[in-house]
Amino acid sequence: MSLTVSTETQKVSAHEEPDRVAVNMVIRQDPFNITLDASALLAVAVCLVTGMHFVERLVLEFMIIFVPIILLIRNDYLNFLKLGPGGTPPTPSGYARLTWYRLFTLRDPFSPPPPNPTQQPSAGILSKRPLPYRPGPRPNVAGLAPQRQLNQPGSLHAYNRLRSAIETLTARMPQKFVTATSCLEKHGFALFSRHPLNVCGNGEVCHIHTSDRSMHMNLHPDDIKEVLEKGWGQRHPMAWKGWIQSPVPTTFCMIYAPRDESDVRIVAKIIEAAIWYTTAEQVEIPLTQDH
Repeated sequence: MSLTVSTETQKVSAHEEPDRVAVNMVIRQDPFNITLDASALLAVAVCLVTGMHFVERLVLEFMIIFVPIILLIRNDYLNFLKLGPGGTPPTPSGYARLTWYRLFTLRDPFSPPPPNPTQQPSAGILSKRPLPYRPGPRPNVAGLAPQRQLNQPGSLHAYNRLRSAIETLTARMPQKFVTATSCLEKHGFALFSRHPLNVCGNGEVCHIHTSDRSMHMNLHPDDIKEVLEKGWGQRHPMAWKGWIQSPVPTTFCMIYAPRDESDVRIVAKIIEAAIWYTTAEQVEIPLTQDH
Protein backbone atom coordinates (compact mmCIF):
# COMPACT_ATOMS: atom_id res chain seq x y z
CA MET A 1 0.00 0.00 0.00
CA SER A 2 1.41 3.40 -0.98
CA LEU A 3 1.26 5.11 2.39
CA THR A 4 3.92 6.88 4.40
CA VAL A 5 3.12 7.20 8.08
CA SER A 6 5.00 9.17 10.70
CA THR A 7 4.08 10.40 14.15
CA GLU A 8 4.60 13.80 15.73
CA THR A 9 4.10 14.98 19.28
CA GLN A 10 4.44 18.31 20.98
CA LYS A 11 6.13 19.02 24.30
CA VAL A 12 3.83 19.74 27.22
CA SER A 13 4.43 20.84 30.77
CA ALA A 14 4.11 18.46 33.67
CA HIS A 15 0.62 19.62 34.65
CA GLU A 16 -0.78 19.42 31.12
CA GLU A 17 -2.22 16.38 29.43
CA PRO A 18 0.03 14.78 26.81
CA ASP A 19 -0.76 16.09 23.37
CA ARG A 20 -2.45 13.89 20.83
CA VAL A 21 -0.29 11.75 18.60
CA ALA A 22 -0.85 12.89 15.04
CA VAL A 23 -0.47 10.69 12.02
CA ASN A 24 0.91 12.17 8.82
CA MET A 25 -0.34 10.29 5.79
CA VAL A 26 1.02 10.79 2.30
CA ILE A 27 -1.93 9.68 0.21
CA ARG A 28 -1.10 8.34 -3.23
CA GLN A 29 -3.32 7.44 -6.15
CA ASP A 30 -1.66 4.97 -8.51
CA PRO A 31 -2.35 5.14 -12.26
CA PHE A 32 -3.56 2.03 -14.02
CA ASN A 33 -0.74 0.24 -15.83
CA ILE A 34 0.25 -3.28 -16.78
CA THR A 35 3.91 -4.27 -17.00
CA LEU A 36 4.83 -7.53 -18.71
CA ASP A 37 8.28 -9.04 -18.56
CA ALA A 38 9.47 -11.43 -21.26
CA SER A 39 8.02 -14.56 -19.66
CA ALA A 40 4.65 -12.91 -19.02
CA LEU A 41 4.52 -11.56 -22.56
CA LEU A 42 5.27 -15.04 -23.91
CA ALA A 43 2.53 -16.55 -21.73
CA VAL A 44 -0.02 -14.01 -22.98
CA ALA A 45 0.95 -14.69 -26.60
CA VAL A 46 0.63 -18.46 -26.10
CA CYS A 47 -2.78 -18.04 -24.45
CA LEU A 48 -4.03 -15.86 -27.28
CA VAL A 49 -2.82 -18.21 -30.01
CA THR A 50 -4.23 -21.22 -28.15
CA GLY A 51 -7.51 -19.42 -27.60
CA MET A 52 -7.82 -18.59 -31.29
CA HIS A 53 -7.75 -22.31 -32.10
CA PHE A 54 -9.69 -23.88 -29.21
CA VAL A 55 -12.02 -21.18 -27.81
CA GLU A 56 -15.15 -19.80 -29.40
CA ARG A 57 -14.55 -16.44 -31.04
CA LEU A 58 -17.14 -14.53 -28.98
CA VAL A 59 -15.82 -16.04 -25.75
CA LEU A 60 -12.27 -15.07 -26.62
CA GLU A 61 -13.26 -11.53 -27.54
CA PHE A 62 -15.17 -11.22 -24.28
CA MET A 63 -12.13 -12.37 -22.29
CA ILE A 64 -9.80 -9.97 -24.09
CA ILE A 65 -12.08 -7.04 -23.22
CA PHE A 66 -13.19 -8.22 -19.77
CA VAL A 67 -9.78 -8.89 -18.19
CA PRO A 68 -8.43 -5.30 -18.58
CA ILE A 69 -11.74 -3.94 -17.27
CA ILE A 70 -11.45 -6.11 -14.15
CA LEU A 71 -7.87 -4.94 -13.60
CA LEU A 72 -8.92 -1.30 -14.08
CA ILE A 73 -11.72 -1.66 -11.51
CA ARG A 74 -9.34 -3.36 -9.08
CA ASN A 75 -6.84 -0.49 -9.38
CA ASP A 76 -9.59 2.07 -8.89
CA TYR A 77 -10.91 0.23 -5.82
CA LEU A 78 -7.44 0.12 -4.28
CA ASN A 79 -7.08 3.87 -4.86
CA PHE A 80 -10.43 4.35 -3.11
CA LEU A 81 -9.12 2.42 -0.09
CA LYS A 82 -5.87 4.42 -0.05
CA LEU A 83 -7.80 7.63 0.56
CA GLY A 84 -8.37 6.35 4.10
CA PRO A 85 -11.45 6.41 6.32
CA GLY A 86 -14.31 8.70 5.40
CA GLY A 87 -18.06 8.95 5.05
CA THR A 88 -18.28 5.90 2.78
CA PRO A 89 -17.63 2.40 4.16
CA PRO A 90 -14.38 0.97 2.67
CA THR A 91 -16.24 -1.98 1.17
CA PRO A 92 -17.17 -3.12 -2.34
CA SER A 93 -20.75 -1.91 -1.76
CA GLY A 94 -19.48 1.49 -0.65
CA TYR A 95 -17.26 1.68 -3.71
CA ALA A 96 -20.17 0.71 -5.97
CA ARG A 97 -22.28 3.50 -4.51
CA LEU A 98 -19.57 6.08 -5.19
CA THR A 99 -19.14 4.76 -8.72
CA TRP A 100 -22.82 5.52 -9.32
CA TYR A 101 -22.45 9.04 -7.92
CA ARG A 102 -19.48 9.68 -10.22
CA LEU A 103 -21.89 9.88 -13.13
CA PHE A 104 -23.31 13.12 -11.70
CA THR A 105 -20.27 14.88 -10.22
CA LEU A 106 -19.65 18.56 -10.84
CA ARG A 107 -17.75 19.18 -14.04
CA ASP A 108 -16.35 22.47 -12.74
CA PRO A 109 -15.66 22.58 -8.98
CA PHE A 110 -14.27 26.12 -9.31
CA SER A 111 -17.54 27.87 -10.22
CA PRO A 112 -19.79 29.00 -7.35
CA PRO A 113 -23.41 27.86 -7.08
CA PRO A 114 -26.12 30.40 -7.84
CA PRO A 115 -27.47 32.20 -4.74
CA ASN A 116 -30.90 31.31 -3.44
CA PRO A 117 -32.85 34.58 -2.99
CA THR A 118 -35.19 33.00 -0.42
CA GLN A 119 -32.45 31.57 1.79
CA GLN A 120 -31.11 33.18 4.94
CA PRO A 121 -28.63 34.67 5.49
CA SER A 122 -29.10 36.64 2.30
CA ALA A 123 -25.40 37.44 1.78
CA GLY A 124 -21.95 36.26 2.76
CA ILE A 125 -19.48 38.05 5.01
CA LEU A 126 -16.08 37.54 3.38
CA SER A 127 -16.61 40.43 0.96
CA LYS A 128 -16.42 42.87 3.89
CA ARG A 129 -12.77 41.91 4.36
CA PRO A 130 -11.69 40.13 1.16
CA LEU A 131 -9.31 37.21 1.46
CA PRO A 132 -5.76 37.45 0.14
CA TYR A 133 -4.74 35.11 -2.66
CA ARG A 134 -3.40 31.77 -1.47
CA PRO A 135 0.33 31.50 -2.24
CA GLY A 136 1.39 28.72 -4.59
CA PRO A 137 -0.54 26.31 -6.79
CA ARG A 138 -3.65 24.48 -5.69
CA PRO A 139 -3.04 21.03 -4.20
CA ASN A 140 -4.03 17.92 -6.10
CA VAL A 141 -7.33 16.55 -4.82
CA ALA A 142 -8.91 13.12 -5.35
CA GLY A 143 -11.98 11.19 -4.28
CA LEU A 144 -15.62 11.83 -3.52
CA ALA A 145 -16.25 10.44 -0.05
CA PRO A 146 -13.60 10.54 1.21
CA GLN A 147 -12.17 13.51 -0.66
CA ARG A 148 -8.56 14.25 0.20
CA GLN A 149 -5.52 16.29 -0.80
CA LEU A 150 -2.75 14.27 -2.39
CA ASN A 151 -0.03 16.84 -1.70
CA GLN A 152 0.60 19.99 0.36
CA PRO A 153 -0.62 18.43 3.62
CA GLY A 154 -1.26 20.77 6.52
CA SER A 155 1.20 21.01 9.38
CA LEU A 156 0.57 19.50 12.81
CA HIS A 157 1.10 22.91 14.40
CA ALA A 158 -1.56 24.49 12.17
CA TYR A 159 -3.99 21.65 12.94
CA ASN A 160 -3.48 22.03 16.69
CA ARG A 161 -3.85 25.81 16.48
CA LEU A 162 -7.19 25.56 14.70
CA ARG A 163 -8.48 22.76 16.89
CA SER A 164 -7.51 24.60 20.08
CA ALA A 165 -9.23 27.78 18.85
CA ILE A 166 -12.44 25.88 18.03
CA GLU A 167 -12.39 24.18 21.43
CA THR A 168 -11.92 27.57 23.08
CA LEU A 169 -14.93 28.88 21.16
CA THR A 170 -17.14 26.05 22.39
CA ALA A 171 -15.92 26.56 25.96
CA ARG A 172 -16.84 30.24 25.78
CA MET A 173 -20.20 29.63 24.08
CA PRO A 174 -21.35 26.14 25.17
CA GLN A 175 -24.99 27.11 24.72
CA LYS A 176 -24.39 27.67 21.00
CA PHE A 177 -21.57 25.34 19.90
CA VAL A 178 -20.18 21.90 20.66
CA THR A 179 -17.40 19.72 19.27
CA ALA A 180 -17.73 16.03 18.44
CA THR A 181 -16.82 13.46 15.82
CA SER A 182 -18.07 14.45 12.38
CA CYS A 183 -21.39 12.83 11.54
CA LEU A 184 -20.71 13.37 7.82
CA GLU A 185 -17.27 11.78 7.76
CA LYS A 186 -17.87 9.40 10.70
CA HIS A 187 -14.26 10.30 11.59
CA GLY A 188 -12.40 13.44 12.53
CA PHE A 189 -12.88 16.50 14.71
CA ALA A 190 -15.93 18.66 13.96
CA LEU A 191 -17.67 21.83 15.15
CA PHE A 192 -21.47 21.76 15.53
CA SER A 193 -24.07 24.47 16.06
CA ARG A 194 -26.71 23.66 18.66
CA HIS A 195 -29.29 25.84 16.87
CA PRO A 196 -28.48 25.81 13.12
CA LEU A 197 -30.43 27.88 10.63
CA ASN A 198 -29.13 25.92 7.64
CA VAL A 199 -28.93 22.30 8.72
CA CYS A 200 -26.37 19.88 7.34
CA GLY A 201 -25.25 16.82 9.28
CA ASN A 202 -27.08 17.64 12.52
CA GLY A 203 -25.82 21.21 12.49
CA GLU A 204 -22.24 20.41 11.56
CA VAL A 205 -20.35 23.61 10.77
CA CYS A 206 -17.06 22.08 9.64
CA HIS A 207 -14.83 19.07 10.12
CA ILE A 208 -11.07 18.55 9.84
CA HIS A 209 -9.53 15.46 8.27
CA THR A 210 -6.75 13.99 10.40
CA SER A 211 -4.92 12.52 7.40
CA ASP A 212 -4.24 15.62 5.29
CA ARG A 213 -5.81 18.25 7.63
CA SER A 214 -8.02 19.67 4.91
CA MET A 215 -11.59 20.61 5.83
CA HIS A 216 -15.18 20.43 4.62
CA MET A 217 -17.81 23.04 5.41
CA ASN A 218 -20.85 24.81 4.03
CA LEU A 219 -20.57 28.44 2.94
CA HIS A 220 -22.87 31.07 1.50
CA PRO A 221 -22.57 31.21 -2.32
CA ASP A 222 -21.08 34.73 -2.03
CA ASP A 223 -18.34 33.39 0.24
CA ILE A 224 -17.82 30.34 -1.96
CA LYS A 225 -17.11 32.71 -4.83
CA GLU A 226 -14.50 34.53 -2.75
CA VAL A 227 -12.85 31.28 -1.62
CA LEU A 228 -12.70 29.91 -5.17
CA GLU A 229 -11.35 33.09 -6.71
CA LYS A 230 -8.62 33.45 -4.09
CA GLY A 231 -7.56 29.78 -4.32
CA TRP A 232 -8.38 28.61 -0.76
CA GLY A 233 -10.60 25.71 -1.70
CA GLN A 234 -12.99 24.13 -4.16
CA ARG A 235 -16.52 22.84 -4.25
CA HIS A 236 -17.17 19.22 -3.37
CA PRO A 237 -17.72 17.15 -6.55
CA MET A 238 -21.03 15.86 -5.15
CA ALA A 239 -22.40 19.36 -4.45
CA TRP A 240 -24.72 19.23 -7.43
CA LYS A 241 -28.42 19.98 -7.82
CA GLY A 242 -30.42 17.78 -10.15
CA TRP A 243 -32.91 14.98 -10.51
CA ILE A 244 -30.58 12.68 -8.57
CA GLN A 245 -30.38 13.94 -4.99
CA SER A 246 -26.87 14.41 -3.64
CA PRO A 247 -25.96 13.46 -0.05
CA VAL A 248 -24.51 16.98 0.43
CA PRO A 249 -25.90 20.44 -0.36
CA THR A 250 -24.69 22.64 -3.22
CA THR A 251 -22.86 24.84 -0.68
CA PHE A 252 -20.53 22.04 0.49
CA CYS A 253 -16.85 22.88 -0.06
CA MET A 254 -13.36 21.62 0.62
CA ILE A 255 -10.96 24.11 2.22
CA TYR A 256 -7.31 23.29 1.70
CA ALA A 257 -5.16 22.36 4.68
CA PRO A 258 -3.39 25.31 6.33
CA ARG A 259 0.37 25.02 5.94
CA ASP A 260 1.61 27.78 8.24
CA GLU A 261 0.48 30.49 10.64
CA SER A 262 -0.59 32.81 7.83
CA ASP A 263 -2.82 30.08 6.38
CA VAL A 264 -4.27 29.36 9.84
CA ARG A 265 -5.51 32.93 10.20
CA ILE A 266 -7.12 32.92 6.75
CA VAL A 267 -8.76 29.52 7.28
CA ALA A 268 -10.09 30.74 10.65
CA LYS A 269 -11.85 33.57 8.78
CA ILE A 270 -13.36 31.02 6.40
CA ILE A 271 -14.61 28.95 9.35
CA GLU A 272 -16.21 32.13 10.69
CA ALA A 273 -17.99 32.42 7.34
CA ALA A 274 -19.17 28.80 7.72
CA ILE A 275 -20.54 29.66 11.18
CA TRP A 276 -22.30 32.67 9.65
CA TYR A 277 -23.93 30.55 6.97
CA THR A 278 -24.98 27.87 9.47
CA THR A 279 -26.28 30.18 12.21
CA ALA A 280 -26.68 33.67 10.67
CA GLU A 281 -24.50 34.90 13.52
CA GLN A 282 -21.07 36.50 13.29
CA VAL A 283 -18.63 34.79 15.64
CA GLU A 284 -14.88 35.27 15.90
CA ILE A 285 -12.58 32.26 16.12
CA PRO A 286 -10.38 33.04 19.15
CA LEU A 287 -6.88 32.46 17.80
CA THR A 288 -4.37 33.16 20.53
CA GLN A 289 -1.05 34.83 19.84
CA ASP A 290 1.40 32.27 18.46
CA HIS A 291 4.59 31.92 20.48
